[in-house]
Amino acid sequence: MPDLSHVFKAYDLRGVVPDELDERVACAVGAAFVSVAGVPRDGGAVVVGYDMRPSSPALVAAFGEGVRSVGASVVEIGLASTDQLYFASGRLDLPGAMFTASHNPAQYNGIKLCRAGAVPIGRETGLAQIRAMVEARLGRAAPGRVSPAGDARLEHRDLLAGYAEHLHELVPVRGRRLTVVVDAGNGMAGHTAPAVFADLDVDLVPLFFELDGTFPHHEANPIEPDNLRDLQAAVREHGADLGLAFDGDADRCFVVDERGDAVAPSALTALIAVRELQREPGAAVIHNLVTSRVVPEVVTAHGGTPVRTRVGHSYIKATMAETGAIFGGEHSGHFYFRDFWRADSGMLAALHTLAALAATDRPLSQLLAGYTPYAGSGEINSTVTDPPAVIAACEREYATMPGVRLDHLDGLTVSHAEWWFNVRASNTEPLLRLNVEGNDRPTMVRVRDAALALIRSDHR
Repeated sequence: MPDLSHVFKAYDLRGVVPDELDERVACAVGAAFVSVAGVPRDGGAVVVGYDMRPSSPALVAAFGEGVRSVGASVVEIGLASTDQLYFASGRLDLPGAMFTASHNPAQYNGIKLCRAGAVPIGRETGLAQIRAMVEARLGRAAPGRVSPAGDARLEHRDLLAGYAEHLHELVPVRGRRLTVVVDAGNGMAGHTAPAVFADLDVDLVPLFFELDGTFPHHEANPIEPDNLRDLQAAVREHGADLGLAFDGDADRCFVVDERGDAVAPSALTALIAVRELQREPGAAVIHNLVTSRVVPEVVTAHGGTPVRTRVGHSYIKATMAETGAIFGGEHSGHFYFRDFWRADSGMLAALHTLAALAATDRPLSQLLAGYTPYAGSGEINSTVTDPPAVIAACEREYATMPGVRLDHLDGLTVSHAEWWFNVRASNTEPLLRLNVEGNDRPTMVRVRDAALALIRSDHR
């Protein structure tokens, strides 16, 4: 039996195929998911989508066998972005499964699960239970191919046009014509962007739209600066108004301005928050604890209520449900929309950016100039042997420093009037993640270097 300890993450399943994630595991997950998601065994169904990875079709077929073996049906939407799967779950009111490993290398695959209406399933909301059921099933005699039970069926549906139409209803783009470069990174934006951009008043410059799960040009992980270089060069070459980069499953969006400079996701969060607050004055807006201080400041200045959360989509979506927040943003390029079933959509964030830019005659750099008053480090990863001990050492170091406040919402956050930093353990990798922000760059660099020296002294 594959070792599942590294496959079941905080928010999804992810592993190397077939060493960690194979068809037997996928089949067992399908059967367990029906039970945990409360799918009726007679007449109930699960909607399934998948990305362009070579291993996806076989894993999807095995998962579907598991679902049907316990009497539920499968509605397969085929190739899809993750937010397209969330659309299907919301529109059809069905639990969903998306087969993707997002930005991970080609040898990986994974499964993101949600209840009907795109309600997320994480470790604390059903994923641990699914893991226990899968391990019990695989611990018994290895099953062969399984047959459908009862009236379980397999149905194929194409929802791409409906997805694009829904996004346009949520965020109309009107005004001047724009030139837009889109880097799909050979991921699922190459599938969704043509449908979404077809009816927009834009000149589209496509980069790497061919679906290829081996990622021949660069990793589909735009949070890494190296993976934005092709987009930045194309924006400058074509004199484009902006560039958009998506990750492998296209649920994250990163933006490059007309100069080819990367836009901080916190600045994009602030921009979209202002637009959403114009639509619903006084609404709550979610931001995780490692977004820039500018986000809660802008939300407050525009009459909204900023709500601070832990990092991670399951926490943000739960807090959105509790508060009725209209929008939420993360430093990692995830953006969440109440009217999109509180799910994250990189394409909706892209449309908000286009709509804001098309409605003005200013370049994007000027439009965003007021949303970047601070200096940020970006996320810096460190491999350490004992993450809790390192975090405890940081707390001891800063606990008695004058003017400093500590909190433990997610890892350790150390706040000062002129700077802050957060250090937390990754939920998906054996790393500590550090984020630092200062009122100016010298302050940020000083705090960053001191924190890194303390963190990395653990294994030198």
